[in-house]
Amino acid sequence: MKKGKVYLIGAGPGDIGLFTIKGVKCLRKADVVVYDFHINAQILNYLDRKAEFIYAGKQGGRHAMTQDEINSVIVEKASEGKVVCRLKGGDPFVFGRGGEEAEVLFNAGIDFEVVPGVSSAISAPAYAGIPLTHRKCSSSFAVITGNEDIAKKESTLNWDGFAHNFDTLVFLMGVKNMDYISKRLIEHGRPPNTPVAVIRWGTRPDQITVVGVLSDICEKIKAVNIAPPAVMVVGEAVKLRETLKWYEKKPLFGHRILITRRMSVEYEILEELGAEIFECPTVQAVALEDYTDLDRSIKEISSYDWLIFTSVNGVKFFIDRIIDEGFDIRDSKGVKVCAIGKKTAETIREFGIKVDITPKKFNAEGLVELFRERYALGDGLKGLRFLLPRADIARDLFPQQIRALGGEIDVPTAYRTINPVSHNKRLKRFIHDGKITVATFTSAATFDNLIDVIGEDSQEFLSSLKIAAIGPVTKKAIEKAGLKIDIMPETATIEAMVEAIIEEIVGH
Repeated sequence: MKKGKVYLIGAGPGDIGLFTIKGVKCLRKADVVVYDFHINAQILNYLDRKAEFIYAGKQGGRHAMTQDEINSVIVEKASEGKVVCRLKGGDPFVFGRGGEEAEVLFNAGIDFEVVPGVSSAISAPAYAGIPLTHRKCSSSFAVITGNEDIAKKESTLNWDGFAHNFDTLVFLMGVKNMDYISKRLIEHGRPPNTPVAVIRWGTRPDQITVVGVLSDICEKIKAVNIAPPAVMVVGEAVKLRETLKWYEKKPLFGHRILITRRMSVEYEILEELGAEIFECPTVQAVALEDYTDLDRSIKEISSYDWLIFTSVNGVKFFIDRIIDEGFDIRDSKGVKVCAIGKKTAETIREFGIKVDITPKKFNAEGLVELFRERYALGDGLKGLRFLLPRADIARDLFPQQIRALGGEIDVPTAYRTINPVSHNKRLKRFIHDGKITVATFTSAATFDNLIDVIGEDSQEFLSSLKIAAIGPVTKKAIEKAGLKIDIMPETATIEAMVEAIIEEIVGH
């Protein structure tokens, strides 16, 4: 049996861009993932293999698992020869109890590694525009637990040292004890008018920053119902926030956008403008179980006049089959190639194949119109043979029209589509709590599959969001479910949809 190993990984404060490259590499080896509540669940999308997920979250004092239970499960799973990733919010060794877990693993003879993460002690103030050190006002800082039991007769914290020896103080997990913390600092000599900032959900679209002074910060956070998780920053550096706050000024700050396909470069501008992408792919392309029809068409490829691709996946799976089975792409010499969409055409060219034509409209209707115009004279499509490798579930409009116009067409399945979503609790909670502002759909299947994922009350959930859709077929599927389309680009591309989302949000 292979030897097990545990990676104690800091998942960072929430912004997925702050998750480390090493953390991604470790996750891709994982057999088991034990994760906390405060991590960004999108991190789990980095797994490209099946793994067991174990939720060990702590929320508002409620524990899904005790620390002893967490220790036991990571030892147990690693003892079975499995690679275990223990995902912890922030950094494992900064009030994350990672040191305790590492000791347990050492005593059990389990191999382990620690992958540091970006601590909220540093990142939350940075996203709020508060530098912990600054040449003019702060040459030192301390990170302190705010979770000390106030019922203890004697505090184990050096309040006198904190009040006098550090310019900036950062308290983690201190929301419930903030009145106690403020009073202690004042009692030990920190002026009551010392600037204070409390940052909730730092680095996330939900980020809220409340600024006050030691004498009034408790009243201010109560007025806006600040709850954990939050970071408290005390010191003159807080005054720099008015000049240095940058994150909250981004035009899409506060928006979380649901995409129902894999993240791609087209969506990155949304992140750059301050939005968070909630990636929930509802359609996944997978290999076929039976290639009989596709192989027959590939062997006869020289007999076709036109090879038509309607998607990037269609191109990739078709070419991969040619390569994997030792077919020769040179047999397609003389066959003209048509592509729907810029991305499909770009993918074809990446394989060194020339694209002869693309329709103006990126759908089946545009494809029919293209060939009807091209062969308007003479006998139309009579005698012409078309090959359209595509997904197992697709519209039949184009094949029907080609046959009606006198042409012959073979439509072998090149790949299957499945709904890969298995974890929907966080998605439903985010929608229900109003934490997602825009939902995007690039096909009818992405919408239909999301409805399956959400289940009951899907219409009620989605009616509270702005809905962006590509193409009339997608629009029809959404409207059929009784929902309204808010954003519909003129061109059926992701780039155009993203531009329309920006215009809808920023333009209002």
